[in-house]
Amino acid sequence: MTWGEYKPAFESDGFVIVRRFLPPDELSELIANLDRYISEVVPTLPDSAAFYHDPTRPETLKQMNNMGGDEYFESYRRHPAWNALAETLVGEPVEARKPEWFNKPSGIEHPTPPHQDNYYFCLKPANVATLWLALDPVDEQNGCLRYVSGSHRGGVQDHNPSKVLGFSQGIENDRPEDQSREVPICLEPGDLVAHHGETIHRADTNRSANRQRRAFAMVFAGRSCRLDEVALERYQTALKRQHETMGLQT
Repeated sequence: MTWGEYKPAFESDGFVIVRRFLPPDELSELIANLDRYISEVVPTLPDSAAFYHDPTRPETLKQMNNMGGDEYFESYRRHPAWNALAETLVGEPVEARKPEWFNKPSGIEHPTPPHQDNYYFCLKPANVATLWLALDPVDEQNGCLRYVSGSHRGGVQDHNPSKVLGFSQGIENDRPEDQSREVPICLEPGDLVAHHGETIHRADTNRSANRQRRAFAMVFAGRSCRLDEVALERYQTALKRQHETMGLQT
């Protein structure tokens, strides 16, 4: 499959939806391995690699970062469809970072603050895209992603401590012009949304009665990307301070 039809929207809006990106059999295999990883690997990880709303309640797992050290997910980083789509959108050869997993358990007040991924990545140039795959039906009730269309063209904005575990920094003030351009992204399992590293996005709390909002994501950086050392030091200092405040071991 060629992916060129998705590039114009990605460049103009900073995000693009790919419906039925993953076929049902591949989606089932991925979910089975995620369940295995959660039950077998997560208990061995440091606090900074798996975040819970309440560590005493396993069902409140909300985020897994840097899912490395596992044969299946190390191999998954080379998945041809994911890499081909990312390379088309970014416009150059790419390298996949370690996968991530996100959830918004129902009944927990925990919104995702407005932010830009490249504030965390600290890459120059910002030739980086996040590919976010829905594992459950995702809608406005259970906390869908919301993008500010075209915001990737404005550069990285100032971020401040958010006090949200997993998203240590956020854009503190939602500007009216951003709100007017915000687009909710509703997806079915197997649908994917890709966004530019500097697109502003957020998500509300899951207000459904008993539904999860699970997603699997991979970040793809272009070959030309280099670390901005000054930005990286600023971010790592803020992250360490947040983890210490929350009593997390790294």
